[in-house]
Parts: sequence; structure tokens; C-alpha cells
Amino acid sequence: MLFELENKNVFKIKDGELYYNRFFFNNIESNKYFNILRKEIQWQQDNIKIFGKIYPQPRLTALYANNNKSYSYSNITMHPILFTPTLFEIKSKIEKQINLNFTSCLLNLYRDGNDSNGWHADNEKELGLNPTIASVSFGAERIFQMKHRNSKKEKVKINLTNGSLLIMKGRTQHHWLHQIPKTKKEVGERINLTFRIIK
Repeated sequence: MLFELENKNVFKIKDGELYYNRFFFNNIESNKYFNILRKEIQWQQDNIKIFGKIYPQPRLTALYANNNKSYSYSNITMHPILFTPTLFEIKSKIEKQINLNFTSCLLNLYRDGNDSNGWHADNEKELGLNPTIASVSFGAERIFQMKHRNSKKEKVKINLTNGSLLIMKGRTQHHWLHQIPKTKKEVGERINLTFRIIK
């Protein structure tokens, strides 16, 4: 195993590797990070094209990195801003646990239950063959769903809590899709940090 996480759940999934630690950051740390990131990150809302029509992306995003490597997905190309001290601090805590150094972070701000992220895989060429994605959640709890591309029976649902860390690695992005669905429940804002390696 590449890394060990305290208080971790190892999800046995077909054709992939999935780890979840709902207590990676405590509530005091998590609330502090949420408040800082909500104010200091340069959030933006891009347009996406779906079946030939253009819509505002149903969440706010930002890209930060320690280099100038852009990241493209869904016909959107993002150019990074240098890591803030807060992002670097969060990144360093994760790297210390999993013995892996990340170069980039794609951030998502879900403002309410109407904000979402549809079915997709993080399989862009910039991420390499078998990328490791470390996803941190701050703020409101949201449901994270996964489904296997070729096996309808293979599904995963996780409630991503404040301060949790989810890691996808191995061949997960080849065989699985994931999403944050809309919800009719009244939910507060959630900030999601997805650390990646873009060389």
C-alpha cells in the first residue's frame, strides 16, 4: 500500500483503489480553513457546453499550483494561481500522511444544493496514466456517488463530511465515474479541494 491513514476506511472496489478518512481535520481546523478559503480564493464561474448549448457551470471553481501548468476539462482551460500559504499548509499535511507530493489543486465551491458536479472521471491527459486524487471537504456535508463504467451493480455512496479526506488512486479513473448530485435539502456552502499532480 502506498500510504496509511489513521481512522481510515478502505473501500473494496472493483478495478480501483479508494480510501476515506472522515476525521482527517478536526472541526476547529476545518471551520478555520473554510472561512479563510471562502474569502481568499479567487473564485470564478466558467461556462460549459452541453449538447451544443452553453450554460454557467453549476458551482464556482479555482485552480492553484506551484507551477504554471494549465488544466483543461469539459472544454474549459484553467490557468493556475500560486498556492496561498493556507493551501500549502493543507497540502503539506496530506502529503506527510500519504508520502506523495502534489503540484496542483482544483477547488470547487458548492453554494447550495443546486450546485453540483455531474458524472465524470478525472482522466485528463495532464494527470498521467493512473492519477492519485486527494479530495478534502470543508463545510456542509454532501453526497459523493461513484459508478463503474461497465458493471451496473458496482456503486459507491459516501457522505463527505467537514474535514474529511477521500483518495482515489490506481486505475479508478479508468473504470469509474463520480459525481456530487444536486439535492433538494437545505444545505450550506461546501468547499472541496482536489489535489493533483500536473507536470
